[in-house]
Amino acid sequence: MEKYQDLAQDIIKYVGGEENVISLAHCITRLRFKLQDEGKADTDKIEALDGVMTVVQSGGQYQVVIGNEVENVYDTILEIANIQGSKEAPAEEAAADNRSLLDKFIDLVSSIFTPILSVLVATGMIKGFTALLISTQVVAADNGTGQMLSIIGDAFFYFLPIFLGLSAARKFGMSEFTGMATGAALVYPTLPAIMGGEPLYTLFAGSVFASPVHMEFLGLPVILMNYASSVIPIILALYFGAKIEKAIARLVPAMLKNFLTPFLTLLVLIPLTFLLIGPVATWAGQLVGAAATAIYEFSPVLAGVFIGGFWQVFVIFGLHWGLVPIMINNISVLGYDPVVMAHFAASFAQVGVVLAIILRTQDRKLKELAIPACISGLFGVTEPCIYGVTLPRKKFFILSCLGGAVGGGILAAMGARFYLLGGLGVFGYPNFIDVQTNDLAGMYAALLASGVAFAVGLLLTLAAYRQLAADADSRTEAAVATPELPLGGLAAPLTGKIVPLTEVPDAVFASECMGKGVAIEPTEGRVIAPAAGIVTTIFPTGHAIGLTLDDGRELLIHVGMDTVQLEGRYFTAHVAQGDRVTAGQLLIEFEPEKIRAAGFKTITPIIVTNTTNYQAVTATAETTVNFNDLLLTTI
Repeated sequence: MEKYQDLAQDIIKYVGGEENVISLAHCITRLRFKLQDEGKADTDKIEALDGVMTVVQSGGQYQVVIGNEVENVYDTILEIANIQGSKEAPAEEAAADNRSLLDKFIDLVSSIFTPILSVLVATGMIKGFTALLISTQVVAADNGTGQMLSIIGDAFFYFLPIFLGLSAARKFGMSEFTGMATGAALVYPTLPAIMGGEPLYTLFAGSVFASPVHMEFLGLPVILMNYASSVIPIILALYFGAKIEKAIARLVPAMLKNFLTPFLTLLVLIPLTFLLIGPVATWAGQLVGAAATAIYEFSPVLAGVFIGGFWQVFVIFGLHWGLVPIMINNISVLGYDPVVMAHFAASFAQVGVVLAIILRTQDRKLKELAIPACISGLFGVTEPCIYGVTLPRKKFFILSCLGGAVGGGILAAMGARFYLLGGLGVFGYPNFIDVQTNDLAGMYAALLASGVAFAVGLLLTLAAYRQLAADADSRTEAAVATPELPLGGLAAPLTGKIVPLTEVPDAVFASECMGKGVAIEPTEGRVIAPAAGIVTTIFPTGHAIGLTLDDGRELLIHVGMDTVQLEGRYFTAHVAQGDRVTAGQLLIEFEPEKIRAAGFKTITPIIVTNTTNYQAVTATAETTVNFNDLLLTTI
C-alpha cells in the first residue's frame, strides 16, 4: 500500500490530525469521517490533493471523495494512524455469502486469471498452430522460424507465475511489483540446473515423501520443484505475502516504507515460499503418484478412471508433477508407461464441453473467448479452456472431468501404453505407437478413448446446458435477455425514469467529477448486468457495485443517496467481488418503498468512471427505460 502513503498522510493532516477524528468509514467512493470539529479541516488543501476528487460535508459526516481507490486509501489510513475504522459487513451481507470453500476458491482463481485471459488464449493458439506446422513439416523445430514461433507461444506459459504474480497481487492488495518479483523467483533460470545436479541428500528416503535436497537456506533444506507454468504456488505465496507485507508496513517508519517494505517482504516471502509451499506441493504430488500406483496395482481400469477424471484437477494444483516422474521412469525402464497415459483423453473431454458451450451460449463475449480456447485445446493446450471457460462455471468443469474419467478407463481397459513423450492433443496419438513392433493397437485405443471422452463432454453439456448455465451463473433466475445495441451502446441495468446526472441531489455525482453518466429513478427493485464483465467491487451493504465490462468500460451503479447508512437493510447482493457476470444477470435486489419510507432517495446514478478514455459519453433521449433499453453511448 506504499503508493497511497503520501495521500493518506496528507488527508489525516488536513482533517485536523488523528486526534480530530472520531471514526472513519468508507463507502464505494468516499472516505466518511466523523470529526470532533469540522472547522479544523482544511477543505481547500484536501481538494487540491492528487487523488482526491472533492469534499462533501453532509449529514454530520466529512466526506472525502476518492473514487475507485477508496478502499486502498482507507486501509492505508488505518495502518498508519490510530484511527477507529468501521468496515465490518452487516449480518445481511455475511449471510448472503454462503458459498462453499470450493466455490470461493474457484472464484478466486478465476478472478486472478481474468486480466490475462486474452493473452492466455492467444498464446495457446500460437502453441497449437506451431505444433501443427512442425508436425506437418511446414517448418522445422530447430530452424529460426520454428524456434521463434515456439518462443512466442511458450514464453507466456513458462513465465505464467510472473503474470499471475501481478494479478494476484492486485487481488490480495499488495505491491504489484513485489508480487511479480515473487513469481520471477519461482522461474529463476538456474533452478532447473540446480535440480539436475547431484542432490546433497534425500529427505525421507525410502518413503512416499522421499525428496532430494539440492540446496539449503540458512541450514534449512530447500525442496525444489518445477514451478514453470504453475498456478497454485504463486497464488498461495501472495495470499500470505499480502499479510506479511501489511504487517511489515505497520512496523516500518513512514519515511522508509517505499524501499524497506518490499526489501523485507521479499526476504521473508520468497524463502518461505521455497521452504514451505514448494515442499507441500511436492509431497502432495508424490502422494497422488503413490495413490495412482496403488490403485493401478489393484485395478488398472480403476486407475485409468482416477487419473483421467482428476488429471485436470491435478494440473490446476500442480499435483501432476507427482505423476510425471512415474511416467518418465516407466518409459525409461520398461520402454512404455501403462499408468499415467490415462490422462490423454482428458483434454478432449474439455474440448467437447467447450464446443457445446459455443453451440449453446447466446453470450457473444463468452463465445469469442471459447472459440480460440477450443482450438488451442485440440492441440493439447487446455489452460484457456479451463481458466477462461469451464472452471468459472464449476459444473461444466465437472462434466469435462467425467469425460476424462470415461476416456481414461477405456485406455486402461484396452491396455494402451505411452511409448514416448511427444506431442499433445491431436499430436499425441503417435505416443501410443510401439516403435519396436510398429503395433498400432495403442493408437487405435487412444483414438477411441479420446473420441468417447469428447462425445461424453459434448453430449452431456448439450443435454444439460440450460440448467447448468443457470447454476453456473449462481442466482441468475432473474436474468433478462439482452438485445443487440448499437456500437458503444450500454444497456439499462434498471427500469424507471431517466434523470440527468446534473440533477442528482448529490454534489459529487451532479458535478460529474466521478465520471459522466445518467441516473434512473427506479420503478422496480432489481439491478442487472448491462453487459458481460467482472464485479470489481461490491460494497458490503449491497447498495453499490462496480463493474469492469469486457469491452473495458468501468461502471459504478449506486442505488440511492446515502443508502450506505441503511447498513444493508432492504438490499440483497446476488454476486460477490471477483465474480464473472453475463449480460442480464441479476446483481442486486432492493426494496424501493421501504428505502423511501426510511427517508432515503432511491435515485440511482450509473457512471462511466473511466470517462476520460472516451471522447463522449451521452445519455439516451428517452424519458423512461426498461431493462436493456439503450441507456448510454460511449464514443
